[in-house]
Amino acid sequence: MTKAKRIAVLGSGIMGSSTALFLARRGHDVTLYDASSTPFSGASRWNEGKIHLGFIYSADPSLKSAREVIPGGLTFKPLVEELTGYSLDTTTTGCDDIYLCHRDSVVNSDALWDYSQRVAEMVRQHPDAGSYLVDVSDCRAEKLTKKELAGITNSSDIVAGFRVPERSVATTWVADRFVDALSSEPRIKQCMNTYVKAVSPLTKNDRNGQWHVETEDHVSAPYDYVVNALWEGRMAVDLTAGIAPTGTWSNRYRLSLFVRTTEPVEAASAIIATGPFGDIKNYNSRDFYLSWYPKGLRLDSSEVSPPAIPTLDATTEQELSASIMHTLGQLIPGVAQIRESIERMDLKGGWVFAAGKGQLSDPKSTLHRRSDFGIKRSGSYISVDTGKYSTAPWLAQKVADMII
Repeated sequence: MTKAKRIAVLGSGIMGSSTALFLARRGHDVTLYDASSTPFSGASRWNEGKIHLGFIYSADPSLKSAREVIPGGLTFKPLVEELTGYSLDTTTTGCDDIYLCHRDSVVNSDALWDYSQRVAEMVRQHPDAGSYLVDVSDCRAEKLTKKELAGITNSSDIVAGFRVPERSVATTWVADRFVDALSSEPRIKQCMNTYVKAVSPLTKNDRNGQWHVETEDHVSAPYDYVVNALWEGRMAVDLTAGIAPTGTWSNRYRLSLFVRTTEPVEAASAIIATGPFGDIKNYNSRDFYLSWYPKGLRLDSSEVSPPAIPTLDATTEQELSASIMHTLGQLIPGVAQIRESIERMDLKGGWVFAAGKGQLSDPKSTLHRRSDFGIKRSGSYISVDTGKYSTAPWLAQKVADMII
């Protein structure tokens, strides 16, 4: 048998939690560190749960971004079901996504249509196409007719619409199942409310040996491996391990609305593309996600360590929530039905890290690409840029295989 290793995993979002579970179930002892009080407290709980197949990256006509995210999206369902022990069928959006092309899109409707066709072909040809949230072995993009488009929007700002077989999952539901799985795993020790300041080799300059993990309270050692799965603050810890940041990056703190209605509301899951717009997710006709990017973006920082999260008073929260609802509703009238039957509404979010910079309204912004993510390794120290929520379990499995 393989000797049990002692492994520190930094960050208890979907990337860190998936890695911890994969390693623990292969017989290794994992210490899971996070500054939050419970796992899945940030962006891994509070996001739209879109399981990407690459359709959103139409401003990257090279298809490199789509090519990088497709494998993670296609294997998300079987990997998460393995890790949590629950089927995702009941928490997956019931209909294909609708992409609505805004007149101010950085990609015009003809280019968006051509791009969607090419991505659909890539998905069809992938050997894991049958493993997605729904079977996409015959993946196709379809143009909406004028009548179909009018049933979703009456705004002259929307010039075209396309239906693609991308789906989403309710991330709050998924988060709760991961939290239960972590608590049930005896080989995982959770160190919550613990801020990791630095890591360093136990023996100076021996990067293939064991490691210290330094927190605000003490230094823990020895660990055979350290996996840095943080999203915000990952680069600051990397620096202490001797890995300097390269390229450009953006730490963005975003807020969106998570709404529960008193009665079922039939509304399409729609994305307004491509640029700084918004979207709506309909998980089960009573639970919804609503966002408007320019309103929900609260911080955008290129610092290695992002600044403190701004606090909002009750009045500001109410104003921001109303603004998101109103602005999105001007383009998608179905939002009004959601607003009229609100049972509960939460304004929540988290940090989003991306290798890139610029404004989404700029076609040249490198934020329109999401191909530069993945795993960096220096000896027995491993750092992971998750890329997207949908690619995390796939990357976690790769990290576990690497360590084994």
